[in-house]
Amino acid sequence: MTTSKVGKGAVTDRAKTPTRRELYEANVRRRATRIALISTISVGLAIFFLVPLAPGWEAVQRSFFNGRVFAATFPGLVEAFLLNVMIFAWSAPLIAVAGLAIALCRDTRAPALFPLRLFGMAYTDVFRGLPVVLVIYIIGFGVPGLGLPRPWNSPYIWGTLALVLVYSAYVAEVIRSGIDSIHHSQRSAAASLGLSDQDIMRFVVLPQAIRNVVPANMNLFIALQKDVALLSFIGPVEIFRQAGVYKSLYANFTPYVGAALIFLALTIPATRYADYLMNKQNRART
Repeated sequence: MTTSKVGKGAVTDRAKTPTRRELYEANVRRRATRIALISTISVGLAIFFLVPLAPGWEAVQRSFFNGRVFAATFPGLVEAFLLNVMIFAWSAPLIAVAGLAIALCRDTRAPALFPLRLFGMAYTDVFRGLPVVLVIYIIGFGVPGLGLPRPWNSPYIWGTLALVLVYSAYVAEVIRSGIDSIHHSQRSAAASLGLSDQDIMRFVVLPQAIRNVVPANMNLFIALQKDVALLSFIGPVEIFRQAGVYKSLYANFTPYVGAALIFLALTIPATRYADYLMNKQNRART
């Protein structure tokens, strides 16, 4: 019995001891980290010291990095950004639902439902092929031009519709790719258990497909948050338009820099979270 315990302990100790290959790889990683850190610091210092030496730096600093203008306008920009967040908050669920519906239309296999499949194909082809700003102009100015009574002539309604039309086409294609990634053998196995086509899609395919495409859709919703600013062209005073108002008021471009910092404060953490989800998904597959 004692010999057995000693033997197990020896095996455990040998298992904990890193191999020469592991030591070499750890050394390579440490060396790469040092080189990356040194190069990053060098580039940062070069930018910090060399850019101010440019002939027009003082004029650029006054126009884009004016501390007095920044302090005066930043609170108003944050308040205007809340409108961006609200538009995003009610647009995102609509896009998710519409994208899922279009993806299901494209995936339908029943001959009698071929018109739905044709509609899904046409929808994604049209709205993925049009620039977002063009759809916003057409919907945002065209529909109110019909003379609809209030509140149906609101730019918030039609601007939201334009975003939903465009982004649901992209989300639909991402979801459809997730549906196609589920091996057909799973459908066959579910059918052999007596599940209907609707139940197979609902209980077998969709849960896996949606889980697979969460990182990709996260990136789309990050892009949506930025494109909400395009609604300023049809009226809403969100952060981009408010920055334009301040630019005219102070004759200075610093408000645009403030708006950029606010966007970055939201989109960078969201982007890192999307990368985390994607890396986690990749590790689970290996």
